[in-house]
Amino acid sequence: MQKNRIELAGWLGAVPTTRYLPSGTPVANVRLAESYRYTDRKNQEQEHTNWHNLVFYGDLAGIAATYEKGDNIFVEGTLQTRQFTPKDGSARTVYEVIVRTAHQITKSKAPQEAPADNDPQVQRSSTEQVSPVEVGVDAEIWPC
Repeated sequence: MQKNRIELAGWLGAVPTTRYLPSGTPVANVRLAESYRYTDRKNQEQEHTNWHNLVFYGDLAGIAATYEKGDNIFVEGTLQTRQFTPKDGSARTVYEVIVRTAHQITKSKAPQEAPADNDPQVQRSSTEQVSPVEVGVDAEIWPC
């Protein structure tokens, strides 16, 4: 058996950018930050932030276009690796989440800078509760 599924909830680091494939299919890209806290060996609280590249295709790209920097969203999708060689000739590998469903948890009141990696002192802007933008996920199972 094989399975490739990832679920993430976090904060958007920018406004999604939309481009179009030669076929006319819209594609939106954005980075999502999700953090967790832990206590280190010296009994000090630490925070670590992971950044994920999200890719929305087709109708989901239209939904992603309504998101703003700082919005809190939930996505479910599959993990994809892609290799390419830029002009400098060095081989690169990119890890992306191909989004299959998206759900907006809260909407940011005002855009702000995304949190810095491992900075527990960063203050997030307050958010307000909004009606969820829902695509393919039952709102009842994801309480806001």
